[in-house]
Amino acid sequence: MSKSGKTFLRFLLITGVAIALLLIIPPVFAVTVNPCPREMAMIPPGTFTMGSDNSGLIEELSAQEVTVSSFCIDKYEVTNTHFAAFVKATGYVTLAERPLSKEQFPDLPDEQRLPGSVVFEIAKPGAKLLSWWHWQTGANWQHPFGRESALVQTTAGIAGQENYPVVHIAYEDAAAYAQWAGKSLPTEVQWEYAARGGLDGATYSWGNQYSEKKANTWQGIFPFFNTKSDGYLGIAPVGSFPPNGYGLYDITGNVWEWTSDWFSPGHNHKTHSVNPTGPEQSYDPNKPTESALHVIKGGSYLCAPNYCSRFRPAARESQAPDTGTTHIGFRLVKNLTTERMKNEV
Repeated sequence: MSKSGKTFLRFLLITGVAIALLLIIPPVFAVTVNPCPREMAMIPPGTFTMGSDNSGLIEELSAQEVTVSSFCIDKYEVTNTHFAAFVKATGYVTLAERPLSKEQFPDLPDEQRLPGSVVFEIAKPGAKLLSWWHWQTGANWQHPFGRESALVQTTAGIAGQENYPVVHIAYEDAAAYAQWAGKSLPTEVQWEYAARGGLDGATYSWGNQYSEKKANTWQGIFPFFNTKSDGYLGIAPVGSFPPNGYGLYDITGNVWEWTSDWFSPGHNHKTHSVNPTGPEQSYDPNKPTESALHVIKGGSYLCAPNYCSRFRPAARESQAPDTGTTHIGFRLVKNLTTERMKNEV
């Protein structure tokens, strides 16, 4: 037989084997097309332990086994560039850019109705609790520290910070952006499952040992001085730290992130549930006079081991939906088809 004939027979043999393997390999091993848009990660379905019995914080009790369907989630927090595109396309005005209404605040003088938001400032020794937060006229997503603040960051607004996470975002601002983008805010279950990066039961999104090099958090003694040994005194550009096991950046620290769930203490109502959502109404015993509070997750650049320490997937905090600050942003999810979700669980 000629050399060309032997080559042809070898080709037929290899092709036949390949076809046979395709016929007998179970479908579970077949390659599937990623249904997620660009810059979103595909989170596989699974069961994990939500919450924590070891943190000492009652709002994380008790740890419960929860099942989640697959979904897509942004790899990065929504940036100033992303939000600017939304504003340009829609003309949207954030809550921090609107004056306070006379109907909602009838006793406030006109000068106190000016648009603004809540800003953090490093405290001096002996400062009263929470005195490091103050209302700043003119503070909003384009001017994170206000137009007339003494802080250096103010002079340029967000120029040069296009790749930083957008802040001073109230819940309705995030929801409006999500509708425009064809996505939605994550439930708390989706957020925590994705944040764990496949490390079920681990304390942090990267393992069980705290590391100042894994996320943008506060080093030193909060709120008096920050050694910035992680390289940043304030917010960092998205993607400045390593991703978790699912390829998500800044899921720990940098800025807190909104979820769609109302806040209530603990997770007992989620025991062995599938794709659970939050309660129908909110309640936080630490804020008994506030009737509307959403769950925020992930901690921020202001979280330190001596204060807050909520740079863990299980950690959670309540936040009024009408209040944005210098350390609250968001990322979005895109839910897959109902039929697919049913087949997974």
